[in-house]
Amino acid sequence: MYKKLFYTGTKAILAGAFCAGMLASCHKDNNPSPSNPNDTSQLSASLAEDSLKYLMYQIMQVTYGDGGRTGSTGLPTYFWYTSVPALDPFSSTYPNADTLLNVMKRYAINPATSAPYDHYSFLDRNGTLTNKLMNGVSSRTFAATNSDFGLEYAPVLAAANSNQVRLYVLYADKNSPAGKAGIDRGCEITSVNGTTSFTNTSSSLSFVYNAILKSTSTVTLGIKRADNTTFTTTLNPVGYDINPVLFDTVYTANNNTKVGYFGLYTFASVINDKGQATFTKTALDKVFARFASSGIKNLIVDLRYNGGGATTTAEYLDSAIAPSSAAGKTMYTYKYNDKLTANLKATGLTETVKFPVGTGGLALNNVFFITSSNTASASELTLNNLKPYVKVLLVGEKTYGKPVGFIDFNISAYNPSGSKKYLADLYAINFATHNAAGTGDYYTGIPVDKDAIDYVNVPWGSTVNDDNLKKIMNYINTGSFPTARAAQLSTETIGGLRTAIPNAKPLSSFNGMVDYRLSKEIGKRNF
Repeated sequence: MYKKLFYTGTKAILAGAFCAGMLASCHKDNNPSPSNPNDTSQLSASLAEDSLKYLMYQIMQVTYGDGGRTGSTGLPTYFWYTSVPALDPFSSTYPNADTLLNVMKRYAINPATSAPYDHYSFLDRNGTLTNKLMNGVSSRTFAATNSDFGLEYAPVLAAANSNQVRLYVLYADKNSPAGKAGIDRGCEITSVNGTTSFTNTSSSLSFVYNAILKSTSTVTLGIKRADNTTFTTTLNPVGYDINPVLFDTVYTANNNTKVGYFGLYTFASVINDKGQATFTKTALDKVFARFASSGIKNLIVDLRYNGGGATTTAEYLDSAIAPSSAAGKTMYTYKYNDKLTANLKATGLTETVKFPVGTGGLALNNVFFITSSNTASASELTLNNLKPYVKVLLVGEKTYGKPVGFIDFNISAYNPSGSKKYLADLYAINFATHNAAGTGDYYTGIPVDKDAIDYVNVPWGSTVNDDNLKKIMNYINTGSFPTARAAQLSTETIGGLRTAIPNAKPLSSFNGMVDYRLSKEIGKRNF
């Protein structure tokens, strides 16, 4: 199924037809890279980079089916391929594939913003992201530059007009090293590798960011819990099954109706590359079983830090939340470029996703989503899909704005000896989505129905101090949101409640949506 790459001088040239399987073999196990990804004895770094540049360009701009062979009818996959002029991927102007990709992204301009549509496409060079999203596993086997202790934090000014910074945990995966150590939202990080004083300077903030989010070894953290008890822990970067559910509970409203609430920080797939249920599905099944047994009438989904992920998880959530009357009806539609659209049958690409039999069961009056500028892509897809079928209300701040998604193309080359070398996973925009009412194209974000402040030192589930939950419960109890009050400065300390420094939340999570089913289907096609 795979065709070899031969090499002439310093440039990679395809010999014969280049099969789709090579480009789209995105089925991964817990080691997404080859068994020895650092073995470059037979393939120099420059030759590997030339191969990656060439193959990436062919997939996006020429055809994914045969590598751009002369005479090809062409099936380019990039959503905005018509905006990109002919480029020479081997030009010295592009020292690496990332540079070439960044140039390609700048041509399609959104007239509403006068800025490029595409600030999303990227290369995953070690398969770490693919393994996380598709298999729901955080593995460091080949992720030397991508530490994952399973937590995110936010810097906060210690007081108004102060340069001193305090650090608060935004969330921690329950299965991660941080989660198992007892770290959770509401905790303050009081020391990082022995350093106890932090300032609002690039050097100090970079030190913390690199130690917690980019370290290749251990990190030692001093922690103060919300109840003021303290402890010190050393976290080791180890693999774990991702548990995207940060918190869940059931509240009782004033009229004695039940309200379900849960927070989700990522859309790791509910089904892995072997067709098996992931820990993500197990965790979500448990949450919705609890909600069903409690007879909830209102649901709150907290996606304030959720940058998206697999479309299958968005579909799972929509099927669990939508009314039973939605079964068999359109959930959302795909929009591809003109050439893929004209060849949907040949490519195996899907045009419409429908709600499955068995949809619903909760009979909800309202569905509330807590959102922020970090709420992106598959998260936005989830709430947008529900709008034609149930009353959806957004609280918090406007979403990120990413109505487009990826098909994962796994790019590999062959050494002269015939052994395969993994190069990267290409995530370049391949499709847009619209809901059943035809709504999409929210490139500047989806506005909220009620603004709310994110107090980052408030533990999960507090209807007293969490401004988002407080306003939602007011709506459930009274039928309306509370009247507006003067906005507080985001850097100000208000009665012990703290907000992050603007634009300084160091979220390292993925922003996007990936349809791995399309990757699998398109990989079967041989042209």
